[in-house]
Amino acid sequence: MNLAEIALKLSASPEMESRVAFYTGNSATTNAEFRRLVLHIAGQLRTLGLKRGDHVLLRMTNSVEFAASFLAVIWNGGVAALQNSQFGRYELEHVVGLVKPALVLVGGSFRDDASVAGLVPSSSVHLVTTEGIEPVAGSPAVAVQADVQPFQAEPNDPAFIVFTSGTTGRPKGIVHAHRWLEALGDSNRTRIPPRQDDVAFATGEWSFVSALGHNVLFPLRNGISAAILEERASPERILAAVDRHKVTLLYSVATLYRRILGQPGIEKRFDISSLRGVNSTGEPLEPAVKQEWEARFGCPVWEHYGLSEAQMVLGHGPITPPREGSVGVAWGVQPKIVDEAFQPLAANSVGTLVFERDYPGFFLGYLGDPQRTADSFRNGYFLTSDLAKIDEDGFVFILGRSDDCFKSKGVLIAPREIEEALLSLGVFEEACVFAIPDAEIGNRIGAAVVRRSEVETEVDSDIRSLAKSLGGRIAPFKIPTTLVFREALPKNANGKTLRTEVARSFLESA
Repeated sequence: MNLAEIALKLSASPEMESRVAFYTGNSATTNAEFRRLVLHIAGQLRTLGLKRGDHVLLRMTNSVEFAASFLAVIWNGGVAALQNSQFGRYELEHVVGLVKPALVLVGGSFRDDASVAGLVPSSSVHLVTTEGIEPVAGSPAVAVQADVQPFQAEPNDPAFIVFTSGTTGRPKGIVHAHRWLEALGDSNRTRIPPRQDDVAFATGEWSFVSALGHNVLFPLRNGISAAILEERASPERILAAVDRHKVTLLYSVATLYRRILGQPGIEKRFDISSLRGVNSTGEPLEPAVKQEWEARFGCPVWEHYGLSEAQMVLGHGPITPPREGSVGVAWGVQPKIVDEAFQPLAANSVGTLVFERDYPGFFLGYLGDPQRTADSFRNGYFLTSDLAKIDEDGFVFILGRSDDCFKSKGVLIAPREIEEALLSLGVFEEACVFAIPDAEIGNRIGAAVVRRSEVETEVDSDIRSLAKSLGGRIAPFKIPTTLVFREALPKNANGKTLRTEVARSFLESA
């Protein structure tokens, strides 16, 4: 088994060679051209001495050469280590210390990257373009070893490493195996059966396993085309790419869909008629936001829930009708709701969401941290930090992270529920609920919001007008006692709102 060979198998067939693998800007790369580039770089890596199990750090932004380099490393039995291109010196010192790379492959925008200078020998840093690995200054061209066959790995051999964004501490390295692509590729193909004319497009950076799967590995493995966003995501850039490349399947985070809807009439400025569905992840998308999207853009929103330690594990799609408030059903995994003693709970009971650990899509472990790995698997389960419930039909309802919830007047408050109520008013683009410590009642309820620019509203900083607007939507004891207006809410590199940063900013200015 070899993950890269699995990814490229279908595209090597005669009927697929001339089809487009990737659209970028105003150009396209066919399956045959992409496969040649992968094998070319694989041959150069073999010349450079890459051996089985060697770690290769990739410092690139989304591009054809990024995808080709990733697969070329794995083709040779190496382990491709991906990191966020926005990481600076501090994060990179940590990443390099964990990865201990034999080679570092960089894209054109990192040709003279000072962030890696001195962290690894300069002779091990190589620039990759669409022509392959470029020679180090003053060195001869890197020769290509011909007819490089894929390394035949065991299913549990490591294939690649992704890093978390590091918003709750130093980035964690998550090691995935060669078996990952078969497990997750099957799940994603079943959830959204591919069509011959499909063009998939994910807005995130490929250092995140969600975008890596949806934008690179699943399209290649399942025989469809993909569009690449080579710049940072913005509402205009996303919809321009949909228009240009006739994207049919869009994958993004909830925050970006809210930002797109916050632009009045933006759906009329681009031809988005090719879209047959958009996929939202990262955090639950409120029913009001989904309804507005479907009314304005004319295509359904399919939610899914993923983990960096796997990828998409829960969701709904064209063959699974949505159920209001639910993120969907399980794909390939076996979810359960358990109590503090890890005992399974009955349907519709609230508890901790866990998954049976024997799913082949799960990671091998955290790089250099066996104790954290052991702690994440207990009693035969992979543990999450999410509170959830599962109904009689297997639909999963995510209620929020257990570490986000807090008590006010002795009642457990789930911020997600209040945020949905705020966004259902139709006047806020974003909302984040947080705890304000209070000696008398434990915590008061605070809410930071971003106004939608085109909406005139009577809801202002007077909390009484907010309470009036929310009347009947949530219980009175859940209505925020403090409302804070912001131009934008802080987010991590994957687009998730940083709740702790919102709370810290408020408490420091209070």
